[in-house]
Amino acid sequence: MVTRSKNNIHKPITKLSLTCVKSSPQAEPTCVSQAIKISEWRRAMSDKFDALIKNGTWVLVPPHTSHNIVRCKWVFCIKRSLDGSISRHKARLVAKGFHQRLGIDYTDTFSPVVKTTTIHVLLSVAVTRGWPLRQPDMNNAFLQGHLAEDVFVAQPLGFVDPAFPSHVCRLQRAIYGLKQAPRAWYNKLRQFLVHNGFVNSGSDTSLFIFNANGCVMFLLVYVDDIIVTGSDGKFVDKFISSLA
Repeated sequence: MVTRSKNNIHKPITKLSLTCVKSSPQAEPTCVSQAIKISEWRRAMSDKFDALIKNGTWVLVPPHTSHNIVRCKWVFCIKRSLDGSISRHKARLVAKGFHQRLGIDYTDTFSPVVKTTTIHVLLSVAVTRGWPLRQPDMNNAFLQGHLAEDVFVAQPLGFVDPAFPSHVCRLQRAIYGLKQAPRAWYNKLRQFLVHNGFVNSGSDTSLFIFNANGCVMFLLVYVDDIIVTGSDGKFVDKFISSLA
């Protein structure tokens, strides 16, 4: 068989080429020891830790033999724009939920996921009626959920309190990785929506409906992602601002 390469033709076929942008060779660190050597990741970890402290996520308490100490780890991710460029460096503190014990530091768990049929119907209504669609970015969504159980987590690596190095974190709010974190976040969000005039759908618990003052608005919940649409674009934007 005579091929292009045998005839010393190495020019690529243009019609088979895809337009692409080379991504930067920067890799995501796999551990804290790698991350602390790079200023961008150190800044991302500090920002995340400051958000945890500002939110009152935990209080330091001395450990006890009866406590089930849940370990945690840092997870690093590079967020990119549509053109492939780096948007930001993101660090997240994640609990190792597999260390939790049923009946001790968690009971009920579930993840609020909207049904696919509900999404299709709502998008069809929004497109047909020309309603705006919004997908707000919920920063630190799970941190808004309050815990009903006593959960103890080891202090995060790189941010151990020098005054109390042997203490552990008694969680006041949920963090990512906990088995009950999605449930705690959903309960907090549901309380806020019901207080602001929304009604929880009986056919899909992840669908919330607002109908008052001549304005109709729908809100879908997919774990920590939200889609909002309604008949009045200004009212939708005002609601999203209050949601922040």
